[in-house]
Amino acid sequence: MPLVRKAVPAAREWDIVGYSRAVRVGDVIEVSGTSSSGPGGAILHAGDMYAQAAYVMSVIVSAVEELGGSVSDIVRTRVFVTDIARWREAGRAHAETFDGVEPKPASAFVGVSELLHPDLLIEVEATAIVGG
Repeated sequence: MPLVRKAVPAAREWDIVGYSRAVRVGDVIEVSGTSSSGPGGAILHAGDMYAQAAYVMSVIVSAVEELGGSVSDIVRTRVFVTDIARWREAGRAHAETFDGVEPKPASAFVGVSELLHPDLLIEVEATAIVGG
């Protein structure tokens, strides 16, 4: 039996590059790099690392839930920040997202020189395994 692909559309300015917010194949959900941008490309919470991170994490959890998973199914995150000295602000939002989840997901925080818009401070990718 072939695996069924399900997706959550990106619905953002950069979807011209041809991507989905998240894709589920079998029990695996991959969530694309997610930033603090609203539909139409408006950057949300400019200058506020914590608020951007909290928003990003909520979008990721919503995408996973839309594809039949839950926050406890997230097994890996990759966090890209434009100012690594501010990792604690992003880390606080990340920790709050996984409060009560055991085990916590594997994660990496990486400093990058820039993202798709100069007001974006953070981008996060995630992997979830449903029922794993």
